Amino acid sequence: MLYQAGIFITFFLFLILITKKGKTLADFILASWLLVIGIHLAFFYLFISGQLTRYPYLLGLQIPLPLFHGPFLYFYVAAATNQLPHRPIRWLHAVPILIAYLIMVPFFRLSNNEKIRVFQNDGEGFESIVLIVFIAIILSGICYTLLSLHLLRRHKRNIVHQFSDTEKINLNWISYLIAGMCVIWALVIFLDDEFIFGAVVGYVLFIGYFGIKQVGIFTHKTGQAVHVTNSQEVYPVHVNSDADLTKDSNGKQPAKYARSALSEEDASKIHLQLRSIMKEKSLYQIPELSLSYLSDELGIQPNLLSQVINSKEGKNFYDFINAWRINEFIKMAGDESNNHFTLLALALECGFNSKTSFNRNFKKVTGLSPSTYLKEQKITLEQ
Repeated sequence: MLYQAGIFITFFLFLILITKKGKTLADFILASWLLVIGIHLAFFYLFISGQLTRYPYLLGLQIPLPLFHGPFLYFYVAAATNQLPHRPIRWLHAVPILIAYLIMVPFFRLSNNEKIRVFQNDGEGFESIVLIVFIAIILSGICYTLLSLHLLRRHKRNIVHQFSDTEKINLNWISYLIAGMCVIWALVIFLDDEFIFGAVVGYVLFIGYFGIKQVGIFTHKTGQAVHVTNSQEVYPVHVNSDADLTKDSNGKQPAKYARSALSEEDASKIHLQLRSIMKEKSLYQIPELSLSYLSDELGIQPNLLSQVINSKEGKNFYDFINAWRINEFIKMAGDESNNHFTLLALALECGFNSKTSFNRNFKKVTGLSPSTYLKEQKITLEQ
């Protein structure tokens, strides 16, 4: 009954996704993955109920099916975060699956009666092939889970180079998918099929529940998840960390900017324009301020502005904007005419979206908590 329910729910979620309006590539990938999961569950149900031998022409087809799940997870994460590899490279991920089916050709060429005999005798005569496929399945699961985690971490790093507020950028959905797959692959290594496919049913329920909660997955509404374009495709210069953002000891641009068309003189001019427009228009007070918006204001390409902020300020975009917000808060808090405002009211006025974000950035900039700073400066605000 459990597996039948899982099959029904899986195909139901597949139908919801495939009929969804305004489908994205990520939706198509998730729908295809659910279809494969449904087929895989159906195979296991036929096996556990003793009905699989009624369809000998299907025997063996289910063995390499686990090799599909790792690539589907990886491609879904890649599509959801706009980090898909180029088309020729994508097809390389199908090679292990193709090889697995090719090495099983000797089994597929058996007569129906011979297939049933081998199946009923736990793969007698084909033990080495089954072992090879099993090892490939384990390696695939581990590798693709790690690759998916890598994509998610890189996506989180890229976000701070394009957005000044990351509070509403919800990556929990993807994190849950990866965590769920980690659990299933652990079960594949240590437990029996009944536990594994029971967990798969739970995973499908999990996808349905959290997918519905995550606005936009199973509906056509726009959710809060933000797609950040792969910086390796859009930005000629990719920023990986803050550790190498400043100039070297000779005052020259870092090596990663060696091929940039932006000269030192032009960079200095843009930097002056940037600081001028930030001061005159107080753009940091826009809670959802993004790199693209600011670059439009300056009339330059986003990648050039990112380079200027990184090299001249020694910060990523997120830290640069929030430093301006903190400085504005300090200025406003020090003005006695603002003493009737609360700390949160001033923080919101400066462009922060939440007290949590404000507290975190304040301590990052000043090294002190807001309350400690106000106490040291003998500043009193409304409670």
